Amino acid sequence: MLRIEKLYKNYGRFRAVDGLNLHIPKGEIFGFVGPNGAGKTTTMRIVCGLLDATSGKVYADGIDVINKPRELKRKIGYMPDFFGVYDDLKVMEYLEFYSSIYNITGSESKKVCQDLLELVDLSDKRDFYVDSLSRGMKQRLCLARSLVHNPDLLILDEPASGMDPRARIEMKEILRTLKSMGKTIIVSSHILPELAELCTAIGIIEKGRIVMSGTVEEITRKVYHAQTIRIRVIDKLDEAVRILQEYPDLDGVNRVSENEVEASFKGDEHFMNALLVRLIQQNIPVTAFNQLDGNLEDIFMKVTATGEEKQ
Repeated sequence: MLRIEKLYKNYGRFRAVDGLNLHIPKGEIFGFVGPNGAGKTTTMRIVCGLLDATSGKVYADGIDVINKPRELKRKIGYMPDFFGVYDDLKVMEYLEFYSSIYNITGSESKKVCQDLLELVDLSDKRDFYVDSLSRGMKQRLCLARSLVHNPDLLILDEPASGMDPRARIEMKEILRTLKSMGKTIIVSSHILPELAELCTAIGIIEKGRIVMSGTVEEITRKVYHAQTIRIRVIDKLDEAVRILQEYPDLDGVNRVSENEVEASFKGDEHFMNALLVRLIQQNIPVTAFNQLDGNLEDIFMKVTATGEEKQ
């Protein structure tokens, strides 16, 4: 869906984007992670055709973004980190105004706007003035605005910024629904644990370059070179530890409580399945068997501290 090759953006002597390369397949929810000033928003604006690149290539669904930006407009929906709303308009009027920009009018516009209000759970606010909405509601309304022309690619810059926990949960559910509808979504955020939970892949950007990309699991393997599994048993912990210590490709077997043990491994899901089968065959009463997710915040700090490019 999106392919970026050797993208550069200079502001005088300052280089905001430095040879960035990125590929995002169709149907992904891709998380863009990076400190302030790393180049996230600049890259997003170039992809949307809102900012000229110094050099490089950007293709969205096969369209040359840099040389044919007008063809891109119906493919992309963009929600900026700072957005404006027309406070003297009602919610329905606000969406109908934006749909008219895409030549969606009359009964078609009313249906599209009503469907979008249902999607973002604002149907009961259709006759409220925009300035009466909470911040979370305004952000959901702006997401609906970016969807009026049914784009294939959504680019959302800090969509959950300033939201309370309930509003962030609602936003995540909306994004999952959009993914199920076949949308490709690029989302930047500083709320790293939520990106880890939501995104199918992430890219860590620093000083205008992607220093690492992939699923959270893949990046965890690259950073820590192993994964951790936690096993809880009713009893027979000593026997479980003995079996784990003898099992090939497991190391770092450590008791973490009276009935739990952790171990590091470099295998995949098939390895985990075989290990669980072995424990059960040995009559170990396993009550929990979980792979521990990588801590995205720790990974982010470790990767950006080294600055090593590992795409």
